[in-house]
Amino acid sequence: SNARPPPPLQALVQRIRYEANDFQYKYGYPIPCSQLAKRIADIAQVYTQSASMRPLAATAILISVDDEKGPQLFKVDPAGHYLPFFATSAGVKEQEAVNYFEKKVDDLKTAESDDVARTAIMCLGSVLGSDFRGSEIEVAIVKGKERFKKLTEDEVEGHLNAIAEMDA
Repeated sequence: SNARPPPPLQALVQRIRYEANDFQYKYGYPIPCSQLAKRIADIAQVYTQSASMRPLAATAILISVDDEKGPQLFKVDPAGHYLPFFATSAGVKEQEAVNYFEKKVDDLKTAESDDVARTAIMCLGSVLGSDFRGSEIEVAIVKGKERFKKLTEDEVEGHLNAIAEMDA
């Protein structure tokens, strides 16, 4: 969809893009995800110190593939905390989703990308307590040199069918 994100999210995305582009311009290579997460967390933390400043009032999940460290996942919150994760969630029912992932994390570390995608979809279904169609959710996979790959509606539907067969 072409819906614009809400203002706090729009401001956060705009600032993340600015910081990434500024780093690339100054140093000639893309900013590492860990450094971008730290920079955004530092900026968010400064906003908490003064009542007159508008905070970057949204949680960001930053994902990248580092040439040396491989896939990276960081979550940055509006208070200025940032942490690396193997699997995480943000938004409504975030804690329930994180709890779900904590139970699965050891299996996920050695799982194939299809199994990881299905686990994420099952987490969403479990936490929200509803079923959905392939057109109602977006799924993307980040791994190795393949970088970021958004799944098509048919691919998501295939995962939903596989999950339904596992439950049957």
